[in-house]
Amino acid sequence: MNVASTVDLLHLFGDPTRVRLVSLLAREELTVAEITTVTQLPQSRVSTHLGKLREAEVLRDRKDGASTFYALNEQGMPDDARKLWSLVRRELDDAVIESDRRRCEAVLRARNGRGRWPEAIAGEMERHYSPGRTWEATARAFVGLLRLGDVLDVGAGDGTIAQMIAPRAASYTAIDASEKLVTAARARLQGVPAVRCLVADAQALPFDAASFDALLLLNVLTHVEHPSRVLSEAARVLRPGGTAVVVTLDAHDHLAVASAYGHVHAGFRPATLRRNLEKAGLEIRRCEVTSREKRAPHFAVVTAFADKPSPPRLLTTPT
Repeated sequence: MNVASTVDLLHLFGDPTRVRLVSLLAREELTVAEITTVTQLPQSRVSTHLGKLREAEVLRDRKDGASTFYALNEQGMPDDARKLWSLVRRELDDAVIESDRRRCEAVLRARNGRGRWPEAIAGEMERHYSPGRTWEATARAFVGLLRLGDVLDVGAGDGTIAQMIAPRAASYTAIDASEKLVTAARARLQGVPAVRCLVADAQALPFDAASFDALLLLNVLTHVEHPSRVLSEAARVLRPGGTAVVVTLDAHDHLAVASAYGHVHAGFRPATLRRNLEKAGLEIRRCEVTSREKRAPHFAVVTAFADKPSPPRLLTTPT
């Protein structure tokens, strides 16, 4: 084996994902869909690595109707690749590969009819794909439960969220600082009753005090120069008893990444956001980290619900 071939093989087995796939397919013959379920990797990524391993003759594939099964190429693997894989395999002792093995067993039980698919992934269902069972479908179903009054969507963008929520509101006002985005929102929301789309500054809202029952600030605060002004304006235009919903990034050290998406602030810790909401005159119902992204750099998301207090009732004494 020459130097170039050696380097190619080392590169082939030097990728953790490819080692996972070879280890998995050394045990069982699986389809791409099954491999994706077991490894919890995107299908496009799985297919790319399978192609490279098949090209190197480390894996073989077999057609069965509309399905393609992949397995370790026991008979046809080149000797040099076989020797290197044998060495790698002997040294493998990894929790990820052990998890793959357990999930593979569940997938095989479901394939062979010895277990229902939901039971096979019990305890981690949210991490697996199932036809029709997506977060978008779930969100659209829950939206049907809403009965909203007058809503202000600050930083509404092109109206993606408004399209879902506006039909459930008495009125819906979507604002954004970008004329282009507002134009797109108007086109998207055309025909939806009681909707208006306006170009406006979140830091100086063009509305009278106490104009709205609910206010949305979804991924806005990291984009504006003065977040505290936005929160003060939100409190001003809310009616007593109204609610502000705030979604933003938790504080992070990756502004270089986020700035490419228009962020000018590196997120807000829940305690900081809570303090700013209270300073604006709102009562906090909830303010905490509610999710963390799986892809690097693993941004965390803070969600807050804050209410505008109703004025105290004056007690009158009988005369």
